[in-house]
Amino acid sequence: MIVTGELTLPAPRETVFRVLQNAPFFASCVEGVHDLKEIDATHYDAVLDTKVAYMKFSFKVSVEVTKLTPPERIEARIEGTPLGIVGRFTAVSTTDLIDAGSETLVKYSIDANITGKLGSMGQPVLKSKAKDMEQKFAEKMRAAFAGPLPESAPGAAS
Repeated sequence: MIVTGELTLPAPRETVFRVLQNAPFFASCVEGVHDLKEIDATHYDAVLDTKVAYMKFSFKVSVEVTKLTPPERIEARIEGTPLGIVGRFTAVSTTDLIDAGSETLVKYSIDANITGKLGSMGQPVLKSKAKDMEQKFAEKMRAAFAGPLPESAPGAAS
């Protein structure tokens, strides 16, 4: 399942890139993510709680930032295991930041694969949930950039 989208943020590209590297901030924009732990500068663990159709799921999620090309691209690999049921979630995320003067166009693509009980629910149900999560993420991101911006990630280029 591939989910793509874009949003425009009211900040220069370098600022958006710096802020997106702040893992606690980024995680706060993803509905259901909690217990974020930084393993090192490119590896993170967290828990993702979500409800799909009539079922609730919790995933133990590991994220690896696989490529950083300041200030234009961030790539990551995400792997998750649902707690309490058999299955697996894997995804590759690519985010491109395009300079638009005083704003930044953020284009993203997530290629996700889900197996097990959750994967058996079918693409239309999963695609609908992904679109809902995407919309909420974009709303939180826009709201965050409308106010005071969070600090950059430790060790991130400013």
